[in-house]
Amino acid sequence: MPSTVVITAAAGVTVLMLATWLISVIRRDASVVDVVWGLGFVVVAAASLAMGDGLLGRRVLLMVLVGVWGLRLAGYLAWRNLGHGEDRRYQKMRSRYGPWFWLISLATVFALQGALMLVVSVPVQLSAAAEGDDSLGPLAVLGALVWLVGVTFEAGGDLQLARFKADPDNEGQVMDEGFWRYTRHPNYFGDFLVWWGIYLVAAETTLGRWGVIGPVVMSVFLLKVSGVAMLERDIGRRRPKYADYIERTSAFFPLPPKAPADGGKQPSDR
Repeated sequence: MPSTVVITAAAGVTVLMLATWLISVIRRDASVVDVVWGLGFVVVAAASLAMGDGLLGRRVLLMVLVGVWGLRLAGYLAWRNLGHGEDRRYQKMRSRYGPWFWLISLATVFALQGALMLVVSVPVQLSAAAEGDDSLGPLAVLGALVWLVGVTFEAGGDLQLARFKADPDNEGQVMDEGFWRYTRHPNYFGDFLVWWGIYLVAAETTLGRWGVIGPVVMSVFLLKVSGVAMLERDIGRRRPKYADYIERTSAFFPLPPKAPADGGKQPSDR
């Protein structure tokens, strides 16, 4: 039954986010929530696999797709963020709310992200509960291929950026090589493809098609809320010369770069 999968997934995410919030209070570092973002989806996929009545092959496939994506993302963010202090986004919130931040963050950071996990992963939950599907078909294959391209862009972009930053000669230079030459946000574009690919796998079931809200919400957040829009505003305020990179490189969907005005590289905050 769909309700069984949804309730189990919601319970798992609730426990995860409450535990993470308690850790953040003890450590005085809300950045830990970023590490568990991917893990929350893994919890949902595991609950869907365990409690669903739909085709086992589809549940296993979705568990693999979500698991690989979520665990890689969690591992990368843990390596990148932990031990480097609280992210400035949460520092600003902590400064704004003062001694009440520990409580306010429960709703505005941890509960909100938990709710988003459940909404975005709706196609995984619904397809797991879809009975009567005999086999995986072409749409599932297409979805897996879209997911693969997405993971390649996301993981590849992260790896390229990490290597670029590790080279002292690149200090103050813009990263415009590899995937970054064609899109300013290959990781966000990769996320976009990952969740549309997962939706295609789920949409092979009648029930799963109703989960289109998941990739739509993810797309809106990546493009308009906490992804491209937020980062571009932040970098634009602090690094005016970043505008040259913006002028020659597509913001989201990979496109051939425009010829730079002066052929030079500009400082970047990536």
